[in-house]
Amino acid sequence: MKPILILLTAFSCLATGLAAQAASSVDLSVTGLITPSACEPSLSNGGVYDLGKIAASDLNLDQPTKLPPHSLQLSINCAASTLLALEPRDNRLGSSYAGDESFKFGLGLINGTQRLGSVILEVDSIMADGVQMYPIGSSGPSSWAPTTILSPHFLSAFTPNKTVTAPASIQRLTAVVSIEPSIAPANTLSLTQEVPIDGSMTLTVKYL
Repeated sequence: MKPILILLTAFSCLATGLAAQAASSVDLSVTGLITPSACEPSLSNGGVYDLGKIAASDLNLDQPTKLPPHSLQLSINCAASTLLALEPRDNRLGSSYAGDESFKFGLGLINGTQRLGSVILEVDSIMADGVQMYPIGSSGPSSWAPTTILSPHFLSAFTPNKTVTAPASIQRLTAVVSIEPSIAPANTLSLTQEVPIDGSMTLTVKYL
């Protein structure tokens, strides 16, 4: 819709330009910052949680089946103290089963339509530069609130003070990422053959 609105506005200016004596030029700016510091995130075990094989008969028929939770160690190392946040992305977006999809990640689809399940990610036990940190989340550029959940729909940053909901600069950070997967009710899935559990998430460092 934006290109259409721009074109209509431009036409309107042309049509009334003589009467209103409107300016015949417009400015366009390209802005941003190049940061001298770079940060590298990493996860233990290569960021993989292998659930192994799960028998279809072990799944709940009419309600989600919670699978064993697991934890991975998250590390972020920066060349210098840097103001940053984590930007999670769900590489299987749209495959999360039911519930609140604003914070759940998907586990893939069966036959292109059946949502296999979902994953909740949480972050805790956070230390940065020798100081305990607390997680905060934001869906906008200036509004932050305490949350331990990593979501594909908002940024997550860290603060050393529970009462100050503003991101802090860090150089070296370690944290525990808790992974809580669940499978959709068996009566919503076609399980006559082996089905891969196909969750995939990306955590990207975003410079603030």
